[in-house]
Amino acid sequence: MLRNIELTANFLTAKLYNKPTSGIILGSGLGGLVEEIDVELSLPYSEVPGFSVSTVAGHSGRLIFGQLNGRPVVAMQGRFHYYEGWSMQEVTFPVRVMKALGVVRLFVSNAAGGLNPAYRPGTLMAIADHINLFPEHPLRGKNDDALGPRFPDMNDAYDPALRLSAHRIAKARNIELQEGVYAGMQGPAFETPAECRMLRMLGADAVGMSTVPEVIVARHSGLRVFGISVITNINVSGSHNDVSHHEVQQAAAKAQPVMSLIIRELIAE
Repeated sequence: MLRNIELTANFLTAKLYNKPTSGIILGSGLGGLVEEIDVELSLPYSEVPGFSVSTVAGHSGRLIFGQLNGRPVVAMQGRFHYYEGWSMQEVTFPVRVMKALGVVRLFVSNAAGGLNPAYRPGTLMAIADHINLFPEHPLRGKNDDALGPRFPDMNDAYDPALRLSAHRIAKARNIELQEGVYAGMQGPAFETPAECRMLRMLGADAVGMSTVPEVIVARHSGLRVFGISVITNINVSGSHNDVSHHEVQQAAAKAQPVMSLIIRELIAE
């Protein structure tokens, strides 16, 4: 793992003008933020050693380096999912590389189904905590202390100071920003009504098929994390409607500019 991380980091460093301090992972339909980056380097994942290739619509599969609000960033325009068949180590490998490149803060976004009856399509939810329901853990196996501790603390996995700043930014811009718990499930099937009721009883406000593995590895690596979900459909009792991935992408794209504003302002600070 260390050799692979070093190989990829060295390959990228040789091409960079500036080392990034913030990393961004963009979810389904949310890749538009890269249009606001002053791009210095753009690589398809297929050209990055050690990277997998995203197979999901709405995930362009490019690694973008540049300046966002005058700050050096690296952005993943599309992520890898466990349900695509990748191992947890492959899903989270980009986070390891970001850390090796000098990233200290990770901003992660996703499109999620709403479980909280107060939410509606287009609601933005700052992630305060998560429930890990994946069948595999990204830290399973022998631990390498050079990457992080054997038993990382997951209290405040989603940085309280970054969340507080996000709420201040949202209030100043008259943006509705909720805060809640994200449940991560394997997928790729959307959840049944019974599963949604179960998740709500467990305390989840939103559900999706990503984010949790990347955040666990980010915290294992010592990165500060800010997570945000765009609620694209509502899965509450009496309101469970048929949903397609295309509809999820469309709903996410509508909310993407507001989400981008919050992330952009956080990075500027």
